[in-house]
Amino acid sequence: MKFMTTTNQASLDASMTNPTVGQKSLVVVGATGMVGGYALRYALDDSEVKSVTSIGRKKLGISHPKLKEVLHQNFADCSALSDVLSGQDGAVFCLGTYTGSVPDAELHRITVDYTVEFSRVLSGSSPGAAFSFLSGNGADPTGRSRLAFARYKGEAENAVLTAGFPHVYLFRPAYIYPVEPRNEPNFSYRLLRTVYPVFRVLFPNQVIRADDLARAMVDLVLRQTHERQGLILENRDIRAMVESHVPLGNRVT
Repeated sequence: MKFMTTTNQASLDASMTNPTVGQKSLVVVGATGMVGGYALRYALDDSEVKSVTSIGRKKLGISHPKLKEVLHQNFADCSALSDVLSGQDGAVFCLGTYTGSVPDAELHRITVDYTVEFSRVLSGSSPGAAFSFLSGNGADPTGRSRLAFARYKGEAENAVLTAGFPHVYLFRPAYIYPVEPRNEPNFSYRLLRTVYPVFRVLFPNQVIRADDLARAMVDLVLRQTHERQGLILENRDIRAMVESHVPLGNRVT
């Protein structure tokens, strides 16, 4: 498997303009979260998607003819999902939590262990599936970072890359702008939301809208690059992809 550290724009352009023929079945994990929620909505609205399986702990509270909702409480053991995950063409994995919101052991369990276990079962049930993974800015696959979040996200990336999927897309957004009002998880997020209009002008490669990020994750796992590889998309790469392929009028509002 070939690992890349920057976006191969030519490959992305080809994948967006030459989508794979035929409708696909997708899995969205973490659809009750901010990015996962948008990913689910985009997948349901996409004409190239024939079915969407949402896997999570909480009910979504929505219905759609394409949607199959599966409640699963223990992501430390996904063996029971083997049949549900059979025959899937791709997965958008957005399960996660904020640093500081849970103890360190729980942060590792959610960020790493759950990703490892889900990847194991999905690769066994659908070995040809493409995988979009919501990582984070600064993810360190070498494990040398002093930041637990960076080490854990890097560890999770390594697990996804070595799970055997033919196409893996690692998304490393910086600050994700919520778009819709919400209760921010901590002071830093409340501050960033307040200064976002200025921040996005001064530091455009350090911010991304939640809906734009979700759209990119769905688009890439659906249309795919032609190479069998692991593709790492930093915040600037995601923005470039959005600006090239996602007209503002197509955003979820």
